[in-house]
Amino acid sequence: MKRSRPADLDDIKAPVSAELDRFAQHFKEAMRSNVRLVDTIARYVVKQKGKRIRPIVVFLTAKACGAVNESTFRGATLVEILHTATLVHDDVVDDADTRRGLASINAVWKNKVAVLMGDYLLSTGLMLSLKYEDHYFLRTVSDAVRRMSEGEILQIQKSRELDIDEPTYLKIISDKTASLLSTCSEIGAASATPDPEVRKLMRQFGENVGMAFQIRDDLFDYTSRMSIIGKPTGGDMKEKKITLPLIHALSKAPKKEMRRILRTIRAGAKGRDVENVVAFVRQYGGIDYAVSKAEFYSDQARQCLSSLPESTAREALFMFVDFVMERTK
Repeated sequence: MKRSRPADLDDIKAPVSAELDRFAQHFKEAMRSNVRLVDTIARYVVKQKGKRIRPIVVFLTAKACGAVNESTFRGATLVEILHTATLVHDDVVDDADTRRGLASINAVWKNKVAVLMGDYLLSTGLMLSLKYEDHYFLRTVSDAVRRMSEGEILQIQKSRELDIDEPTYLKIISDKTASLLSTCSEIGAASATPDPEVRKLMRQFGENVGMAFQIRDDLFDYTSRMSIIGKPTGGDMKEKKITLPLIHALSKAPKKEMRRILRTIRAGAKGRDVENVVAFVRQYGGIDYAVSKAEFYSDQARQCLSSLPESTAREALFMFVDFVMERTK
């Protein structure tokens, strides 16, 4: 049945709202420490409550594949702790001052404490898995950490060299973004069923949703508008990140045009340069191509869900795919 309005996060999480309420306490308890400063920072982290997308995916996939149980709560806590650890480290790398409307940990307690806190969170999540002998979770999450780190480093390398093609870009976003969402959906399924084929299918679901999510996110650099000045933001361009819309346009443009745009990016595009790059990407079909690629991955994600039995949780996962494709930022 076709929906009359865009996918809404409240509707998506409705089938697991009770589980999410319980999860909040699980997450808070897992972050506790006997070291006063660590505990203070942990409580500050808990206050930085985001959309909880990853726990939502864990609970929905568990419910769609069977039923939520205590191991599902441990899995959701594990992935949220991991995600939080990566955000803490990202803020240090990016020298970010804020996170979710509050001052970032590195802004309040400086970089050294922030790095160590990220390490503490990561080790806390891994120890949680060992305590309850959730070895499948531990192996899955450890692989995600490896992939996320490799993807981030590869992106830094390619940004410095300004040398990236579509297969390399797809590998980067698969490792950096899709790996964690695929971990969420796989852990959710693994907590509810021993069937390896279902687990694999849910891992593929998360991977495809993650790919669509990141491509849509990269499109915002070329399609979103700043509310005051009414111009493209160009954030990725300023950081010399070459994403799919630009990659495709560069592959279609004459070599002279391609070299001109690369010189602009290398110099750090800003102001009028950003508008010129956006015009270039539009002219050579980069935006339409990226949109079609995101639609391809979202269709793949929906196919992964089609073999699951009908349920409110499965319907919510379909809505989640729509949410990823329809969001405006």
